[in-house]
Formats: sequence, C-alpha cells, structure tokens
Amino acid sequence: MKTISYDLPTMYGDHHVTEVRRLLVTLPGVEDVYASSSFRIVEIQYDETISDPESFEQALDEAGYLGEMPMPVEKGAIGDRQNGDKPFFRHTAAYEQTGEAISFAQLTPFAGRPLWPCPGMGPLVTTTDEE
Repeated sequence: MKTISYDLPTMYGDHHVTEVRRLLVTLPGVEDVYASSSFRIVEIQYDETISDPESFEQALDEAGYLGEMPMPVEKGAIGDRQNGDKPFFRHTAAYEQTGEAISFAQLTPFAGRPLWPCPGMGPLVTTTDEE
C-alpha cells in the first residue's frame, strides 16, 4: 500500500469532503481516503499495482479541486491602467429611499462555472443558452 496526499485549495467545506471522498473511493485500487476541509488536504491510501496517482489527479482536476481558487482582484483606480487592462473596480449606488444602506455591484467574467466551485452546483442552463 502507498499513500499520496494532495493540497486542495477549493475544498473549503464538509460538502466538498463528502464529494472528494465519493470521487476517489470509486476508483479501482483505492483502499482509504482521508479528506479535511480544515487543512484542505486529501490523503489517499491505494494499491500501486492496481491504481496510479494520475487517475487521482485526473478525477480531482475534472471536478475542479486541483489548482487555485479563482478570485477576482481589484486592479486599482480607474486611471491606473497597465498593459491596456481594463481596471477592476466596484460600482456603488446609494438611493434616497433606502436611507443609509449602501449597495455594491461588481461585474465578474463568466468562467463557465460558479465563482465558488461547488460539486452539484452549476450555472443555470436556460433554453436561450442551448441555442
């Protein structure tokens, strides 16, 4: 038996632990899986004659668990443009009828999946998206 571990920055909740365990225990040769959302790590105990780390990496990558979590970053003030990039900033609106409440809106590019990757939670598909 061999043991291999992976850092999974996108495994930030117990629902991810359940999904990661489900993904990995179904692979041939996997004997045991320890996953922790607190430490964002998974340890896989497997039989090296039946399975290999590439199959684990492929399963985790397809589910969106390998790699860094995509986070939008503000690039600075509207006048601060580097290399022709559009500045990233928040739009603020205050309305008289809301009193002292302030609202924020932010445009983020669509990456084909939710901003926070959650197993079972994908973007809504409408009939206009399919056409």
